[in-house]
Amino acid sequence: MAARYIGLDKLKIALRDYRNSGGLRASLYKLYRMSTLKTGRLVGQDKYGNKYFEDSTQFFGRNRWVEFAEYRGESYDASQIPAEWYGWMHNRTDLLPMQDPSRPKHPWMLDHSENLSGTKCAYMPYSTTKQKIEAWDPKASQGKKDCACSN
Repeated sequence: MAARYIGLDKLKIALRDYRNSGGLRASLYKLYRMSTLKTGRLVGQDKYGNKYFEDSTQFFGRNRWVEFAEYRGESYDASQIPAEWYGWMHNRTDLLPMQDPSRPKHPWMLDHSENLSGTKCAYMPYSTTKQKIEAWDPKASQGKKDCACSN
């Protein structure tokens, strides 16, 4: 009971997480990538290599997390979670994607793709319509004289 007041139980949890993460190097790498060192029960993995974990001792909303695939490096975001795992990650359902019989699986359904906005691969529509507003070009206006000052 006294160890709890001093905080030794937190140290015990930290050492457990350190040990379960794979030692010093693996723990530091996990801290660098995820900014936290949590261990939990591995509940599944998607076809992209993302691993999904759950720990019922954590607060609701912090008890489920994803560790993105190693090939992503530091460039990962939430849009890389496929739709079949979205409901489970956001606590909409407790059924894992492989346990839910009501999930539609049709041959015409497209494969998951991440949101590429803000990258060089972002979608840019092509238009044949002439723009109404043209960007100002300072080099083109240097050769012209100002008509208001000619009087």
